[in-house]
Amino acid sequence: MVALAMLCAYFVLRADVLRRGIVPDKAAAAATAEAFIAFPCLAGIAGAKLYHELQSPHEFFAHPLQHLLSQYGFAWFGGLLAGFAAFAWLAWMRRIPLLEMFDVGSPAAALGYGIGRIGCLLSGDGDYGIPTSLPWGMSFPHGLVPTTQRVHPTPIYELTVSCIIAAVLWRLGAHQISRSSSPLPTATKRGSVTVALESSIPPGTVFAGYLMLTGLARFLVEFIRINPRSFLGMSNAQTAGLLSAMAGMALWWYLKKWVERGKRLSGR
Repeated sequence: MVALAMLCAYFVLRADVLRRGIVPDKAAAAATAEAFIAFPCLAGIAGAKLYHELQSPHEFFAHPLQHLLSQYGFAWFGGLLAGFAAFAWLAWMRRIPLLEMFDVGSPAAALGYGIGRIGCLLSGDGDYGIPTSLPWGMSFPHGLVPTTQRVHPTPIYELTVSCIIAAVLWRLGAHQISRSSSPLPTATKRGSVTVALESSIPPGTVFAGYLMLTGLARFLVEFIRINPRSFLGMSNAQTAGLLSAMAGMALWWYLKKWVERGKRLSGR
């Protein structure tokens, strides 16, 4: 399912690279998408594994090889950090504006995450929720973390929400592109400040939306997950989701003020 998630994310990212005109043709778009999916995904898998294991350092260092080679135990926030770093490094190496490339990767990342969650459902690896009497509750008697109780199938919830988030971000990207293609001057300069004026949806907005929406979704689903609580009654993943949402809101606010300042400086 992780491989299928990478494949689906590849097609979304390739389409976004093409519609934004970042590369000149389909062949270049395919090569760009391959690099920006393969390296961040592999880094994300490694980061997710390491982050998960280091949450219980005593167990990890007692049997490090056994834990590293285990087929389960991946933390979303660790994958986000490592994938984010690899993505940023690739954008810098290819001289692509960082915020613009983060916008490109956001719908693909949202969709890929949701599809990858199907693997958690199929393996019954403990990512399910608390017991429920709802008609769609499921049990995992032969899962990696077995349970005979009917529980919330939270991976299905996350798949559904991730598809919605990916669609919202894709539409936001379309509005961003259409507004930036207006015949107005592309920028105004005053001192060291350069502000794009032709669009009220500046680069980085889609990425800010990704941080907010995915962070909020993870924060909410953790209320019915079985993860242990550690910080202020929240799980580690819930805390990470809250921080992600807050970072997205801060970036969204900064970009809004950035555009407003540019318009004031230009007298528009």
